Amino acid sequence: MATLRALLWDVDGTLAETERDGHRPAFNRAFAEAGLPLHWDPRGYGRWLAISGGRERIAAQLHELEGQAPQPQRVEALQAAKQGHYRNLMQQGCLQLRPGVVDLLREAHQAGLCQVIVTTSSRAAISALMDHLLGPLEPVFRFWVCGDDVGRKKPHPEAYVQALQRLLADGLVADPAELLVIEDSDNGLRAARAAGLSCVVTCSHYSSLGSLADPDRAAAVVSQLGPPSRVLHGPACQDGQITLSYLQSLVR
Repeated sequence: MATLRALLWDVDGTLAETERDGHRPAFNRAFAEAGLPLHWDPRGYGRWLAISGGRERIAAQLHELEGQAPQPQRVEALQAAKQGHYRNLMQQGCLQLRPGVVDLLREAHQAGLCQVIVTTSSRAAISALMDHLLGPLEPVFRFWVCGDDVGRKKPHPEAYVQALQRLLADGLVADPAELLVIEDSDNGLRAARAAGLSCVVTCSHYSSLGSLADPDRAAAVVSQLGPPSRVLHGPACQDGQITLSYLQSLVR
């Protein structure tokens, strides 16, 4: 059994329900400002999550609406407007961290684990999250790998490969078996496994055991990290909460 030395955290849907309560309404406000006849309701937005990245979703939606690919500068303008609305929603306290996140971040930090953010979101979106939700917990993260840092987003493994290479180069881990990814989606699970990393899936508003193409590829699938947490697939957890000792038991 390997020793767990690092946790790699996804953000949207994993740390907080940012997709439903943050990104979605921010997109809608940007669409309305631009005079576009578009509105993503909570249920309908789920289908756009198969596309990783805000710019990519905007481009795909405009293509569907208008029958042709939009100009890149138009997509960039909508994305910039959306990012401003997202930060405003953060400032207004519209989002909260998911149950168990703070406890696990602190427990892992106190145990000396290296923790990293690996996300398809932009650096600006993560900065907003840090400023308004994580606050004093920001220093627990050694570094971030964001959508701005990669050419190909999840389910491509590039972001996780980049994080792994940096951890190995800095001597923070000696082997990929010492890392565990925490994700909430099938795209995230596929990206982690393609990078050769073990992954725990914590189901979010837009994900479930049934939404995973191959749950057996996850080390475990859980309802959430905090109590009352239920293991939906994988080794049983007796505590009703996903603890560091449980995560350690998943590392093989």
